Amino acid sequence: MLSGIPLAWLGMLALAGVALDMLLGEPRRWHPLAGFGKLANAIERRLNRRKPGVPVGRADKAQATKDANAEPGAGRAAGILAWSLAVLPIVVLPCLALAWLQHQFGMAAVAAAIPVTALRELLAEPGTARYLIPALAVHIILLYACLGLRSLRDHTKPISDALRAGDLATARTLTSYIVSRDTADASESDVAKAGVESLLENGNDAVFGTLFWFAVAGGPGALLFRLANTLDAMWGYRNPRFNHFGWAAARIDDLLNWFPARLTACSYALLGKTRLAWQCWRSQAPAWPSPNAGPVMAAGAGALGLALGREASYDGVPEVRPPLGMGEPAKREDLGRAWRLVWKVTVLWVALLLLVGALQETAGFRRPAQAQQAGGMTGTQQPASGQSSPEPASAASSGATQSAVVGSPPAANTSPAQQAPNAAPATPRTDMPADIPGVPQ
Repeated sequence: MLSGIPLAWLGMLALAGVALDMLLGEPRRWHPLAGFGKLANAIERRLNRRKPGVPVGRADKAQATKDANAEPGAGRAAGILAWSLAVLPIVVLPCLALAWLQHQFGMAAVAAAIPVTALRELLAEPGTARYLIPALAVHIILLYACLGLRSLRDHTKPISDALRAGDLATARTLTSYIVSRDTADASESDVAKAGVESLLENGNDAVFGTLFWFAVAGGPGALLFRLANTLDAMWGYRNPRFNHFGWAAARIDDLLNWFPARLTACSYALLGKTRLAWQCWRSQAPAWPSPNAGPVMAAGAGALGLALGREASYDGVPEVRPPLGMGEPAKREDLGRAWRLVWKVTVLWVALLLLVGALQETAGFRRPAQAQQAGGMTGTQQPASGQSSPEPASAASSGATQSAVVGSPPAANTSPAQQAPNAAPATPRTDMPADIPGVPQ
């Protein structure tokens, strides 16, 4: 993997990151992604030029945003520069720190060793533990900061509770915090539908895409994906303000999310109504405007047996979206069902990482045994009975140097005392690396 960390380690680190997210949830203050959003807004205000005269601090913020979005923005070059300024410095810094830490405790040697055994030995050695522990902590903290698993539950469970209590007004307000559609006049079914769609789509963005890139490139990979996904959510709109400026943010997110989105869709199908999910994916995803949200939401809706998509209102304008899934309209109970599907897929992915790591550990134990067995098979063979054993040839000491062939008998006028006294029979090397933790000596 790009992080240089064995898969056996990555599985344990992923488990630790998910456990930390479920235990602590989102930071209530100083959330790193919220801080990144403020930085991105500052960069966008600086580089995405506007017409003068836009009101600032207007009480009607929705109208102010609508007016700003109607203004033509900057071009693609400015958008690429803005994306680079917002994302690359934040990702490069932990990469450099991890590269230095991993160099100190010898990650190259770990790659050739038995992963878990090497981890135990490195942690037991104070000289390497003081670099290894901070490196592992950086990966776990970066994954925790990027995951949003518990956040999905914390934002949708109150909606379900409000609907169960018959408080539709509160449910509408809570739903408006997680979706961009209008919810002021939404029915109970509309609120439930919006919540389920948000769970399915953000399950990929906030959980599974993050885990996928963590498996590929460790903590920096998860960070890169999450920041790119956040900028797509902020700048990836098709309106005059972001149509060109947000092009890079949208395309980069599409690229990074292409494979994780399809793995997510497969996982939804596997753990739900499989046949219906595959059918909805094939028939409905191509009609959805997003190349990655389409497979995820169509397969997820089919896995739950729900009819989603279709009518929704944005900024007071009704829209008829393509259908998603088949079955009954969403109800308040379906919010809990959608969350449980996301949770089960998370457990599946972490378990698969741990399983692959265990297989790598098993293969690591087999390699030294196979090497020793191969060394024994290629050792010096004993001569057959009745045959004389060949001796190494040496040059005669009479002054005339003779050409010697390994295995040929010595010259007749050569005495044993004249043969090379330190000559040793050629034997295959059977020694193993001595300083690599986890390799048996």
